[in-house]
Amino acid sequence: MQLKPINQQVVSVVGASSGIGRETALQFARRGAKVVVSSRSEAKLNSLVDEIRAFGGEATAIVADVEVFDQVKAIADRTVEVYGRLDTWVHCPAIAIFATFDNTTPEEFQRVVNINLMGQVYGAMAALPHLKREGRGALIHISSIEGRRSLPYQSAYSAAKHGIEGFVEALRVELQHEKLPISVTSVKPAVVNTPFWNNARTKLGVKPAGIPPYYDPKLVADAILYVAEHPTRDFLVGDAAKALDILQRLSPELLDSLLLLIGFRLQRTTEPKSEDERNSFYEPVPTDTRVEGDFSHMVIPSISDWLDKNPQIKWGAVAGTAALALLAVQALNNGREI
Repeated sequence: MQLKPINQQVVSVVGASSGIGRETALQFARRGAKVVVSSRSEAKLNSLVDEIRAFGGEATAIVADVEVFDQVKAIADRTVEVYGRLDTWVHCPAIAIFATFDNTTPEEFQRVVNINLMGQVYGAMAALPHLKREGRGALIHISSIEGRRSLPYQSAYSAAKHGIEGFVEALRVELQHEKLPISVTSVKPAVVNTPFWNNARTKLGVKPAGIPPYYDPKLVADAILYVAEHPTRDFLVGDAAKALDILQRLSPELLDSLLLLIGFRLQRTTEPKSEDERNSFYEPVPTDTRVEGDFSHMVIPSISDWLDKNPQIKWGAVAGTAALALLAVQALNNGREI
């Protein structure tokens, strides 16, 4: 399966007004892609389009709420109307409520599922006919490591992210069965320093936080652009995401114990915040167009992401390590024989 170079692509980035989505749209445009950006906020989209055009990029904005299928479909249709085709669909929007499960209302849980899961489903449904007509392309779904391991205080968010993993796995095999060269990727970041934490609804009495370490949103955008050119099944962003995934596979009970030890305390800041204070749960926060959030002092680099984007070096290092281990065992055995 071969995907087009970025500078030959038409890309739709859904949820592009801030955070990961905004940085992703900017990077695609800087690399020469034609970009259609969408979100619930016209003002924030206009600021993004102005920023892209200021450095010579090409962008079109469309206001849409991913809870409404017809509005999501309009994003894909507008992309084809303006630029003649769609090559890559990137779906980012997510909302969150931080609360224990028994303090979450049915309506709140349903809304998280509607935006975080059904929005992704609608995105794939809207984009797929255009990708099929083009004969190739990429569906890139921004999931989370919480699609592999759920966290306390985030039952609705984790449930939606697990749902994303379920439908993209089925879709991927169906497309392979039809012999359609359409890449379906789930990007699973660890904790990322975006305004997500500021804009989440909370019933904890304080502003919520992620369990450190944090990663730069540019790292996620880099991964998205990589998989837009290189067909990839899953891309876990951040060393912590890989570590959490391994722990979950080895011993979910051990991870339960670890989360009991740190999972509640570390998701609470000391900054008071009521559930009625500014959040993006029902309406967009109109002035927040930032890419980065408030936790820059806790951001660390990730070695494994660079290796994942350089697989020859990665597997060469693995093979070299295995060879050294084999030589060490042989030397040890030879020493015993002497």
